[in-house]
Order: sequence, then structure tokens, then C-alpha cells
Amino acid sequence: MNRPEVVVTGIGATTPLGGDAASTWEAMLAGRSGVGPLTQEWAAQLPVRIAAQLAVGPDQILDRVRLRRLDRAEAIALIAARQAWADAGLADADAAPEPERLAVSIGSGIGGVTTLLAQDDILEASGPRRVSPHTVPMLMPNGPAAWVGLDLGARAGVHSMASACATGAEALALGLDLIRSGRADVVVAGGTEAVIHQLPIAGFASMRAMSTRNDEPQRASRPWDKARDGFVLGEGAAAVVLERADHAAARGARVYARLAGAGLTSDGFDIVQPDPQGTGAARAMTAAVRDGGLSEADVVHVNAHATSTPIGDMAEVAAIRAALGSHPVLTSTKSMTGHLLGAAGALEAVATILAVHHDVVPPTINLDDPEDDLDLDVAAGKPRHMEVSAALNNAFGFGGHNVALLFTKH
Repeated sequence: MNRPEVVVTGIGATTPLGGDAASTWEAMLAGRSGVGPLTQEWAAQLPVRIAAQLAVGPDQILDRVRLRRLDRAEAIALIAARQAWADAGLADADAAPEPERLAVSIGSGIGGVTTLLAQDDILEASGPRRVSPHTVPMLMPNGPAAWVGLDLGARAGVHSMASACATGAEALALGLDLIRSGRADVVVAGGTEAVIHQLPIAGFASMRAMSTRNDEPQRASRPWDKARDGFVLGEGAAAVVLERADHAAARGARVYARLAGAGLTSDGFDIVQPDPQGTGAARAMTAAVRDGGLSEADVVHVNAHATSTPIGDMAEVAAIRAALGSHPVLTSTKSMTGHLLGAAGALEAVATILAVHHDVVPPTINLDDPEDDLDLDVAAGKPRHMEVSAALNNAFGFGGHNVALLFTKH
């Protein structure tokens, strides 16, 4: 097909491991955990008292006046997008694309729920006149994308995904389509989430979805390990600059990798549980590989969705085996970052991009006693230095959303 190549020219992130993409990547390669105890007073009554909180809060970067108008998820989306924009060399006005050729695709799995809950507390305690006039723009799920679009002056469209834990990856897939279709030359794409609050934690805990290893927070997220007992909630945002390859070349931009393909499917199985056979996930991987014009044998690395849940981890192993075979080297960076929900796919896309760029696979930590059926090669305990010519990033979400992104060297 005669369609433009799409490359990654900028990356940005603020995560439990670091305040930017570089520090986050360094921590990943070192195998550090960003999980710690929740010291907030409200956490004392919860069965889960651990989470992966931001290493650098937005109040250390944005001014107080600006923060009063932003939900935490909006603030960190803006921080990550600005980093990616600057990293791509687009902060220079002479290098910036025409506004009519610039789009934004940033989503959140849950959105401004902490604003909603906080303002409801104010309403109950002090009455309607005390509710912030910024409440609605702060809680609306398209808020993060809208603020980034306003900040960058994007006029080719501002889009907001909401596909649970597949959101960030689906936002990148839409960015790929926007450039391929000719609607934009540059797309800032990613995901954000900030819901470390007693209500979401209580809800996930009631589902028995979260780890209760409160006494060992840094060892709680342990994908594929026999002792895993659920995911660890994290917060953060990640963004990338996707660009038409000839547009990037014309301005002499550095290229990290090529976004070669994307595959999107749905399970049609359950609102929460993944298909235990992993058929939908396998179809997404196969679709991404074919969309990129490669064969399954070309994919040498998979950054797995693997959240540290008993059912989901091994369902994905079955899907990878069915779609790709047994040769790719796997990792789950959630073992270090926890699960960033709507931002997970975007952050793990950044990790996959950097794996391709630097030829190194970040490790999976806490894999002390692997499942007996884990017959795939996992980069456990330490990074794997190898040529990463083509890699997949998997992201799956409640409702049966499956997204696979294929990155290759450019």
C-alpha cells in the first residue's frame, strides 16, 4: 500500500520511577520499583495500602495558579506532552508544524474522578456556592487531550480515547491512522491516569484484583510469578510525538523508531475477565504484525501487558505463543511501575520504543518462582542486551479491548 511511514521523534513521561522519560528509563534498566506504602490518612482503613505514586508531583513543575484549573490527570498529561514536544525539537517556533496539520490523541481510562469526588465532598459540606467553577473542565474525560491541544495550538483535531487499560496504546494507534490518512503530519499521542484515591482502590480491592502485599510493597507487582496476587495501582502519564517520516526528515529530526503497525480487536467475552484462551489478544498481535508488513518471526521482543493477576498473565502467554511462537523475549515493566491503567499502554510504548532505539530489553523484577506453564523467554532480573529490530507492545482493558503496537528500527 502507498501510505506514509510514521516515526517517533519525541517522548515524554512522568511516572512512579522518574519525572521524565530519561529518568524513568534509567530506573527501569536498574530494576527499581516505584511502589511504596500509602501514608495518607484515608488509606489506613483500606485492605490495600500500597501504590506506585509519582516520583515528581505536578506541583513541582506547574505553578499553583495553573494547577487550580487542572485535574491531576490533566496536569501530568500536559507535563508529559510538553516534554515530548521539546524532545522532538518542536518547541522552536521555526520547527513547529502548521497548526492545521497538528493533532492530539490522548486518553484516560477513568478521567477526573478525584476532582469529582473532592468537589462532591465540598458540595456536601459547604453547599453549591463553594463548588469550583472549574469542576466540569477538570472532570471531563477529554480534558487532558483538550489542554494539550490548547497548549500546543493543535487544529487538526483533538481526540480522547477511553478504552480502560488499553487507552494509551489505542491513542497511539489513532495517531498512526491520522497521519496515514493524511489528516495530520504530526500527532502528540499518549495516555494519563491519576486515581490513587480511596474509592477506586476500594472498588478494585472488592473485586480482588489488587495485591494485598502491604508489608512488601516493592515486591508486590510480580507478573508471571506463582505468588502474584493482583496488580498494584500506579499513576502517571506518557506521550510521544508521531510524525510523517518525510516531514521529520525534512527538518532533520532525530528518530527513535518507526510505528510500523497496530492491531485492535475485542474479546466479546466478559466485562472484566480476559478470554482465558487469549484469542482476541492473539488476533491483535497478528494484525499489528501484518499491518507493519512483517512476519511473526521478525518480532524479537514483546513488552507484555502482564499486570500480575492470576488469570490475565497466563492468558497473555497463551496469546503470545499462538500469535508469535516461543522466540520473542518478554518483559513486563509493570513489575516496576505498577499498573497505570489508561496511561499504561502509552508508558509501555515508550519503553518499547527505547528498547528498539537502544537495543536493550528492560527487566521484569520479582519473578522468583515462574509459573510452570511459562515456557517463554523472559528478561528476568536484569536487562537483556540484544538487537531489537522489531517489538510489540501489548495493552488490554476491561471490556475486552485489545491493542498491539509494532515498533521497528527506522
